[in-house]
Amino acid sequence: MTINTPRLLLRQWNESDLAPFIQMGQDPDVMRFFPSVLTQDESEALMKKIMALIDENGWGFWAVEIKETKEFIGFVGLNAVENDLPCTPFIEIGWRINKPFWGQGFAPEAAKAALEYAFTELNQKSVYAFTAKQNSPSRRVMSKIGMVNTRNDFDHPKLPDGHILQRHCLYCIGR
Repeated sequence: MTINTPRLLLRQWNESDLAPFIQMGQDPDVMRFFPSVLTQDESEALMKKIMALIDENGWGFWAVEIKETKEFIGFVGLNAVENDLPCTPFIEIGWRINKPFWGQGFAPEAAKAALEYAFTELNQKSVYAFTAKQNSPSRRVMSKIGMVNTRNDFDHPKLPDGHILQRHCLYCIGR
């Protein structure tokens, strides 16, 4: 299954996506709002997990490809969240775009398509997104796609007390 936007394809991952995905996970700028960059093994494991979830559910964090050039630029998609975050369980929307493709509107374009899928195909009444409070680029994307800050800030349960990225904000959009 693929989702088309004017410039992008959201699709299941290909083996050819692995090398640029590993590079992306090792870029300190791309990963600056995550606890650390990813090793090659961590990126490979993450890609396999994402692919398996798409195979299992029919949806997930899809690989994003520029139609014109066939370049893999990152991922955008949906994930079921059932842990100790506010408002759970919910479907989250998330993205990670490789640095050379920042500032071109690809994340909001793909995210709008993923939201449409969540509302029409998964019949969700609302979709959430969360990030470290200081992640202003992702917060801008959340605003651009119509999400609003719920003001339900929380400490991410996978980060230790006092970690600089521990405090997160939660955004939401309804149908």
